[in-house]
Amino acid sequence: MKKSMNSRNIFNPLLLIIIIMLTAATSQAQPTPADSGYAPLKGIKVYYKVYGQGQPLVLLHGAFMTIDGNWGQLIPDLSKTRKVIALELQGHGHTPYSDRPLSHATLAADVAGVMDYLHIDSADVAGYSFGGAIAYQFAIQHPTRVKKLVIISATYKSEGWLPQVNAAFKQMKPEFFDQSPMHTAYNAVAPDTTKWIPFLQQMIASAQRPFNLGDANIAKITAPVLIIAGDNDGLDKLELIKTYQLLGGNVVAGFGPAPASQLAIVPGQGHVSLMEQTTTLLNLLNGFLK
Repeated sequence: MKKSMNSRNIFNPLLLIIIIMLTAATSQAQPTPADSGYAPLKGIKVYYKVYGQGQPLVLLHGAFMTIDGNWGQLIPDLSKTRKVIALELQGHGHTPYSDRPLSHATLAADVAGVMDYLHIDSADVAGYSFGGAIAYQFAIQHPTRVKKLVIISATYKSEGWLPQVNAAFKQMKPEFFDQSPMHTAYNAVAPDTTKWIPFLQQMIASAQRPFNLGDANIAKITAPVLIIAGDNDGLDKLELIKTYQLLGGNVVAGFGPAPASQLAIVPGQGHVSLMEQTTTLLNLLNGFLK
């Protein structure tokens, strides 16, 4: 019994994070998209929304989230000067559940497929958390299709998270999400609500499976990268510095050319609260993507 209670205590903070995400996000009023629908891809159809005009910016949401839930506070401003393309990954939101194996490579291929469907050759790409890992993979698989890359509170390898986060992943079970606001949000938009448990099982298995996209692959990314992290967002900051070094950063300014990539640590922020810093994020995004 004591072991069971300890497992719950490890997991509860992570579950609370997810609940806060969904609860806060569902209250946001959204502009009407210029276009929305499904991109028919091989073995799946992926839901997307398009806002505004200008340089394309693709947005990739975090695990268990939706377009509005992740990006609702940022889309109205980002779409004033850009063509924002937000999509929902396999099994998320309006995109149907699929029993095909879930992998970073497969989801990155879906992103490329949506871009093809919308006739977008290249774009800036921004991803948060799980979506940030997919953004890294997309830049590795399709280097010529990424102009600039923004990674928010995400890592390209399991070791990039602090041990407490990886321990929480190992304790995740579908029943922990029973009657959660996330379940309510899923039922509101999912095309087949009977897929709730298979979807959770698929995502939990993905979270529990160690992954590493490879230091060498990260070092080969040619697009400028902006890494944004909260100072206490669950990422191992020592590993984050190594990532920035792989991208050409952590040099002495003025002793040579400035690196194309940038690193921003936002003080006093965790994994969830970071995404609520709308003004800060917009300033960082607009300054980098200009």
